Amino acid sequence: MNILVKLFGLAVSLGAGTLANKTLEGLWEKKTGKPAPKDGTDLNDSLPGVLVFAVVSAGVGAIVHVLTQRGTKSALARMKKTADEV
Repeated sequence: MNILVKLFGLAVSLGAGTLANKTLEGLWEKKTGKPAPKDGTDLNDSLPGVLVFAVVSAGVGAIVHVLTQRGTKSALARMKKTADEV
């Protein structure tokens, strides 16, 4: 059962990360009028813009990672507690 919860946690993490990335890209395009920089080596994108997007994207990714990891650990702890009570 632990494996299933861990796999579910992985799936949720991937889904949440993808959703957060798409949301961030949409917000970026809405605010700047330009698509989000995908390639840091593209000289058509300004360096400050690329750096800001990279920092914000990394921050959002870290938040999603922490929240999904904590959620998975919490679910495992609840399952263990429930199994111990039975």
